[in-house]
Amino acid sequence: MVLLKYDILNIIFLSIGIIISSIFFYTLIISILEKEYRAVKVSFLLSITTISIFLTIHLYNFKHKPIVLIILLSIIILLVLILFLPIQFKLSPKSISSPQQKHDERDIIFSRNELIPETERFKNYYKNNPEKELIDNKFRSKPGLLSPKSSFYEPFSYAAAHANLQLIEVLKPHINGEIAEKKQTVDASKITNYIKNWGKLLGTHSIGITQLKEHHLYSHKGRGNTYGKAITNSHHYAIALTIEMNNEMVKTAPQGTIIMESTQQYLSSGTIALQIAGFIRNLGYSAQAHIDGSYELICPLVAKDAGLGEIGRMGLLMTPKLGPRVRIAVVTTDIPLELSKTPDYSSIIDFCRICKKCADACPSRSIPFNDREKTNNTLRWKINSESCFTYWCTIGTDCGRCMSVCPYSHPNNFLHNFIRFGIANSYIFRRFALIMDDLFYGRKPKSWKLPKWIS
Repeated sequence: MVLLKYDILNIIFLSIGIIISSIFFYTLIISILEKEYRAVKVSFLLSITTISIFLTIHLYNFKHKPIVLIILLSIIILLVLILFLPIQFKLSPKSISSPQQKHDERDIIFSRNELIPETERFKNYYKNNPEKELIDNKFRSKPGLLSPKSSFYEPFSYAAAHANLQLIEVLKPHINGEIAEKKQTVDASKITNYIKNWGKLLGTHSIGITQLKEHHLYSHKGRGNTYGKAITNSHHYAIALTIEMNNEMVKTAPQGTIIMESTQQYLSSGTIALQIAGFIRNLGYSAQAHIDGSYELICPLVAKDAGLGEIGRMGLLMTPKLGPRVRIAVVTTDIPLELSKTPDYSSIIDFCRICKKCADACPSRSIPFNDREKTNNTLRWKINSESCFTYWCTIGTDCGRCMSVCPYSHPNNFLHNFIRFGIANSYIFRRFALIMDDLFYGRKPKSWKLPKWIS
């Protein structure tokens, strides 16, 4: 009987070793498919090491081996239980309070970049904001986005990005349009379901709906021929949608392919927003699309309130399955809609608090290492947009290094989704996942080479 129990213990111990080794081997296969070659090496070494250790202990007979096996099995089971215990980090009400003041679009860096020296608009802005002129002159002294003189100039990807931006310009006059005279009677639940499913068919990653709130809107327009116009929007609802950015293209950041991919997905998200807005107007309701360069609101704030994610350390929307590797567009409307549930994304905030990979990898050191600070009545991480944009204007692309190194940006597959489940489920697992991410991918993962079809 004693020998039988000993054999069972031995078999159970070896079986657990095989399972652990198989997990690492599965990770190896996934890493090969994802072209993550550091992860391939680490997975291979861990798989071989694990099975070797367990097999050696299994085959080697020594004094008190049953007791040792029981202790080792107990430790393994205890570690698994600890990792997956649903221990949570909850945001306090003070951490999720909404901003009380609107942002003026004229103050954002992209609007300031469009100011032309010696013009009245330029003079008036810096007369009212003299502290910004010296800072802004730094990015104006650089080659600029998509400039042939920029350090990452590559003619094909830059030309593709230009083509995307040109087409976005073509879309801008269509963000509003005529409303059908006959207003269709619609059921809020059915039309919401229709829009969400149609949006997925069109290529969105996620769609959510929220009430349009005052803090979502800019106070004044800051770009184009409506510069300085006070923004008023009487719509009741905002439909936020995200589009996935290609992982391989993002991994090449900050080279030219990142701005090629960014502009492509700004175009894709904008096109879908125009389709949805046009569809709603055809039903007899008012709707306006908010797309790249034609925003009247702050897309990440709308998307956050629509339940699509949380605002992370890098100042971008962090979605639960793609992290910041998305582009956003919004449609505001008065058609009756059902509001989306807003999940608790405290785990994302907690992970951003401990991770800091984006801050470590940021070439311009624009992302803070400290914890969130209260700005405009809400706790947030505030990046240095001036130093960030100055770097963009130096290299000619929109960088994207923060996005490319984020652990949440890994592909949306079973392996990474299982890890995301653990991150969402457990305070302890989040810390373990960060250690493993650093081990498998590096603290500062290297930028990938350009795809062969480009280089």
